Amino acid sequence: MKKALFLALALGAGSSLAAPFVLPATWMAENPSQAKTGGEVRTYSLSDYKTLNPFTSSEADSLPDLMSDVGLGGLFTQDPSTDKFIPHMADAMPVVSNNNKRFVVKLRQGMKFSDGQAITADDFVTTFKIHTDDKVGSNSYDSFFLNGKPITLKKIDNYTLQFDFPQASASAYTRMAFIPWPDHVFGPVYSSKGAEGIKNMWGISANPSTIVSPGPWVISSYQAGQRAVLKKNPYFGEWNKDGAGKALPYLDTMSIRLLKDLNAGLAAYLAGQIDTFAASKADDLAQIKRAIDGGNLKANLVPNVSPNSTSSWIVFNWNKSGDAAKQKIFRDVRFRQAMSHIANRQAMIQLALGGLGSEVYTGVYPVFKNYQFDSTPKYKYDLAAATKLLAQMGFSKKNAQGYLTNSAGQVLEFNMATNAGNTVREQLGRIFTDEAKKVGVKVNFTPIDFNNLVDQLNSKGANRPFDAILLGLAGGDNIWPYGSNVVPCGGNLHSFNVPSDGKCLTPQESLMTKLYYQGDQTLDDDARRKIGEQLSKAEAQNQGFIYLVGTNYHVTYNSRLGGEYKRNLWDAYNGSRPYAQLTTYIK
Repeated sequence: MKKALFLALALGAGSSLAAPFVLPATWMAENPSQAKTGGEVRTYSLSDYKTLNPFTSSEADSLPDLMSDVGLGGLFTQDPSTDKFIPHMADAMPVVSNNNKRFVVKLRQGMKFSDGQAITADDFVTTFKIHTDDKVGSNSYDSFFLNGKPITLKKIDNYTLQFDFPQASASAYTRMAFIPWPDHVFGPVYSSKGAEGIKNMWGISANPSTIVSPGPWVISSYQAGQRAVLKKNPYFGEWNKDGAGKALPYLDTMSIRLLKDLNAGLAAYLAGQIDTFAASKADDLAQIKRAIDGGNLKANLVPNVSPNSTSSWIVFNWNKSGDAAKQKIFRDVRFRQAMSHIANRQAMIQLALGGLGSEVYTGVYPVFKNYQFDSTPKYKYDLAAATKLLAQMGFSKKNAQGYLTNSAGQVLEFNMATNAGNTVREQLGRIFTDEAKKVGVKVNFTPIDFNNLVDQLNSKGANRPFDAILLGLAGGDNIWPYGSNVVPCGGNLHSFNVPSDGKCLTPQESLMTKLYYQGDQTLDDDARRKIGEQLSKAEAQNQGFIYLVGTNYHVTYNSRLGGEYKRNLWDAYNGSRPYAQLTTYIK
């Protein structure tokens, strides 16, 4: 009924459907006329899925992400050849006014969800409301606030949105590029049951036939611990075309095998059972090359394309009211700087990454070259410097077991976890543990289930349930590459300090928060970069995260796949395809 009424109104107004988005042929290595339709791409995941709910999922590459990612962004996306934003779900670039704080956006007409319902302004507004309800706990919550003040969104008409920012923002287009979810599904539940109703929707055991997607895929089936299968949303291709006019995605099916670790992933790739593999170690690359050279694997391999836009790190929990002694230690910047000195990053690169990686000292990854500064402090591997800092804290004597103690006899000891099955992180943890022991720091290192680890990291309050976690973050953009939910106080990934009220604990945190928003509202590129230099210095001195190493970006894929970018566009930021499964086709 809603759909029929809407169509009648639209037609009565004399409007016509907008043209579809056409993927620029100039981006692609091959002529679009060569692309075939149909077939299945086979991928993998190292952790099982937790939910189908887009508002409560927090892990990378969740099923909602895979289903809904419209491949090129939401309202706007970046042209990889120019870094300029272009319209995608928007029909055109917005009308900008009020000193770069107001954006009026026309939506592309003809967009549909997987159930055939039109995507309209109501879907964006409802999605926005749910993401910005702190009781829902959305991982995107922080993206819609600037310096504690909300971005606002209102519907002008069925196909027009108005965004109002509290201040100018260099990341405005990124912040507006969120994925809309169906108002006709989530809206009634949110209106009647609020945040609790939303959180109870679309659990991992939900019937796949009830899931509605805005993107190229919808879930077909899921077997816990074994496999997920996505099928093509036929309506997506009505408004997304290639340069030859064919509907995207080309594929009919995407299957995801759930594997126990990276070694299992490599074995499956070498056996030809999956089509891509995220190689990170020299041994991985060597095995793949041997298989290709020996004629046992028909695949393409391009090593060391660029540094990855990712880093592993260790974070210490400042919110441990249940253990005042540990809380005091973790909050002492000398301790955190000592931990950075203990991190033998070169050993990590050589032993865990096979020599293929980069040392990382801040949350701005090396692929973002314009935001790497010589002035950024680097607390490099130096056990003597670590020993000196810990002695300043009162840990200068060792017990019979060789561990540091203070005057009260307290052993300098903490527990550290990472996600079981990620063999690289497990090795990083062991290297750190061994180096810490040389100084006299006792680290109880234990890999645990990924979902349990994420729950601990996402916890809030005065007494969060962990000491230290070794994990990683990925992403960022080349406009202002500081995480909106990582750097400012109150961000849900400001993981070292997540009190219930979200307030800063130290002057250094307050300075980082101030500089983050100051840079974000600076539209001039050179001026923004100067603020970035100050922020990188403050972030490095604080050592809220002890950044370790980042992998290099290597590209390998089964030769049966096509659909890559032109080679000069490849890097860890752009990837090797406009979207891993959007433009892929079976040759």
